Amino acid sequence: MSPTEPAPVRKSIPQVDFDLDDLDADEERYLDFYRKVGVHEDMLVPLAEHHDGPHSYYVLFDRTATLGHPGMPQVLAVHLQRDHEKRTFSFEKAPLPLPAMAQSWLIHRGCPQDAIGLAPELGPPPADEATRALERRLAGDGDHYAMGYSYTSDDPDDMVVVVALRALNERAPSPFRVVVEEVDTDTWTPTLREGGFDTIDEALQWCDDRLTGEAGPLPPVRPAAAASRPSGGAKAPAPRPPRRSR
Repeated sequence: MSPTEPAPVRKSIPQVDFDLDDLDADEERYLDFYRKVGVHEDMLVPLAEHHDGPHSYYVLFDRTATLGHPGMPQVLAVHLQRDHEKRTFSFEKAPLPLPAMAQSWLIHRGCPQDAIGLAPELGPPPADEATRALERRLAGDGDHYAMGYSYTSDDPDDMVVVVALRALNERAPSPFRVVVEEVDTDTWTPTLREGGFDTIDEALQWCDDRLTGEAGPLPPVRPAAAASRPSGGAKAPAPRPPRRSR
């Protein structure tokens, strides 16, 4: 069971309903949606959803992700826009490693921030206020960062998600961030923490060390006043995944 999969439930898990039965005029688009999203519809758990006229926004846990390549994101963000007059629709989707990142993706596509809260009965409660605060910030400020790398580990002895981010503002303090979610399987509560790095290589090395059990504490994020990078500096290279040792 993954860090973001709903805890063992006391009632049946709801299934997602995309409400597209009458919107099949554009067969190519319908088939594209089916191949990319709908084919797994009965394995998608709606952690959050919001409907606003022709728009629907979904944060989904994809229970099929564990069957794919190791480390793949297990949360899926989907934005649907329906046109009932033409009997068709458009869609966007994004696999993301953390629910807060899916919320952010949807918020920056028009979903009201206060309308896409996670269903408390479907997911484990945050372990502490620091986790809640970081979740809120990731959801609200997610467009300030680009994701370069993520890995989701389903190891029952060490359930962890690591994410490396690059600040889009080159003057940002600690321009490279690592967000790590760890789940206490005794209490079934996730803890979310963030660390700051000066280079992408340092950030990716910490991720790799964490996945092999060799990482030290996350370095703190430097405060904004400590940032003193010159405006004419070279742009950071695109992040690349670390070499996995296992």
